[in-house]
Amino acid sequence: MEKSPISEYLKNITTSPGVYKFLNNKDRVIYVGKAKNLKKRVRSYFTGKKSDEKTRSLVSNISRISVVLVDTESDALLLENNLIKKFKPKYNILLKDGKSYPWICIKNERFPRIFSTRKIINDGSEYFGPYTNIKTINTLLDLINNIYPIRKGNYNLNQKFINDLNNKISLRVLEKKSHFIILGFETENHNSKNLISEKKYNLIINSVKNILKGKFSKSKIRLKQQMINFSNKEEFEKALECKNKLKALENYQSKSMIVSSRIKNLDIYSIISDNNYAYINFTQVSNGFIISSFNTHVKKTNVTEDQLILEQLISQIKVKFRSKSTELCSNIFVDSMDYRKCIIPKVGDKNHLLLMSIRNIKNYKINIFKSNKNLENLDSFQKILKILKNDLNMNTLPKHIECFDNSNFQGSFPSSACVVFKNGRPSKKDYRHFNIKSVSSPDDFASMEEVVFRRYNRMIDENKSLPNLIIIDGGKGQLSSSVKSLKKLGIEQKISIVGIAKRLEEIYFYGESTPLYIDKRSPSLKLIQKLRDEAHRFSLRQYRNRRDNSFLDSELQRIPGIGEKTFLNLMKKFKSLKNIKTQKIEELNQIVGSKKAKIIYDHFNS
Repeated sequence: MEKSPISEYLKNITTSPGVYKFLNNKDRVIYVGKAKNLKKRVRSYFTGKKSDEKTRSLVSNISRISVVLVDTESDALLLENNLIKKFKPKYNILLKDGKSYPWICIKNERFPRIFSTRKIINDGSEYFGPYTNIKTINTLLDLINNIYPIRKGNYNLNQKFINDLNNKISLRVLEKKSHFIILGFETENHNSKNLISEKKYNLIINSVKNILKGKFSKSKIRLKQQMINFSNKEEFEKALECKNKLKALENYQSKSMIVSSRIKNLDIYSIISDNNYAYINFTQVSNGFIISSFNTHVKKTNVTEDQLILEQLISQIKVKFRSKSTELCSNIFVDSMDYRKCIIPKVGDKNHLLLMSIRNIKNYKINIFKSNKNLENLDSFQKILKILKNDLNMNTLPKHIECFDNSNFQGSFPSSACVVFKNGRPSKKDYRHFNIKSVSSPDDFASMEEVVFRRYNRMIDENKSLPNLIIIDGGKGQLSSSVKSLKKLGIEQKISIVGIAKRLEEIYFYGESTPLYIDKRSPSLKLIQKLRDEAHRFSLRQYRNRRDNSFLDSELQRIPGIGEKTFLNLMKKFKSLKNIKTQKIEELNQIVGSKKAKIIYDHFNS
């Protein structure tokens, strides 16, 4: 657009909706805004007396105006947000919260996968969220995977084959005690109760979408009907599985924040401020549920009035959370073209929500104040480590802590994990998984002895620094086994080591029969518990991966005539494929019958 005197430009400016940019004498963008009527909005800056200092300063620095026309208000919202991020104009307030919040994605593909992601790709996939609390998203995904069989990978086929509509495929699923194990895709037409067709899977996805939208009734009705049908057929085990799923769904629903069935979609903004900062809470309501609550604060510089600060941030927040609401309520009057309706509720459910939003932002402000006070003192993690050092009577500050945990099921797929905390914080790049090699039977003590030896034998070989403290998830037995390994390596005097027993959270020292009981409110115990829980989570993940892979990749299942039930019976008895291979035909006969025993024996001994 050619440069022209501002007074002439204002005469010819369009009345269409769009985004406008103010530029200074160096041709730098100093302000970006949007308007339903560009002519009316832009001219308002140059007419009448401006009471606030920010507007007077802005107008005095404008040398050129540029506009971009758009078709819809949503286009203007996105364009304004993108231009603010790109140019970072001096007179715009930037939303400084740089976090990328996770979403739940239902992938645009056949047999869609469902997973959490922080990256939105415009490929037709559906996104639900964002969720400001990671625990909420994990709880939801666990609930969905518990109730429905959801594909997690490509299994035995590639993505190109799966997405080819000419290929008729079904999903083979094994359900055992209310848990699903996906065994892979089936490309032939088989009549099996363990096969899920594409049509049936899409119905499952629709049910999942309803749950993510806060609509639980259809899923609950379906589960209740299934439970009744199984009960009438006297298939009581399956009826119990449906009951457990229904209970899990109702439990999650009871914990969800239901505000009002009459409020479908509403965005709430509250703002409070002091001399230096403005504090803003955004609460998002969808289908009667609170799905997001977000707090932030901005420093007052060019803009000091709450109304102007909030009006500038609204567009950025709405884009960040992909809100589709057309109604806004706030504790102050705001003029926003992003919403058709802006209100200050005085009574009713909306007023209740607004008061809750104000309580949240006041609490956030108090926490910010406390955090700033803490920064003036010694780092809080250093304080916790000092308390832990005193509680455990250590000679050195435990800046480097490692924790071990074992996982197995009746001796099958034994796995261990080591998690590492440095300066009181997780150091995830140093986490390690271990597959147990020397132990074949269920022996937690021997497993712990093996992994501790392997871990520190390697660290010594690689000349790496050893931890100040080792925490073993278990009591005196696991602790004694770990110390054996340290003695073999000659480092038992160099590292402090303790065990934590789950029942009463007792802390055990090697060679001492009486445990230490740390105050349940002590930050040092909370740190030990955090390490223990993280080790358990990390170890369990490895165990589950090994278990699921064994179902998918077992040589046994590729033997003609050997199905899922036979495979499970053998694994339950003999624990591993290696043990099955070494069995005599008489032993196999007792588990699977003479015919299948001969097939298996001949396969491994031919």
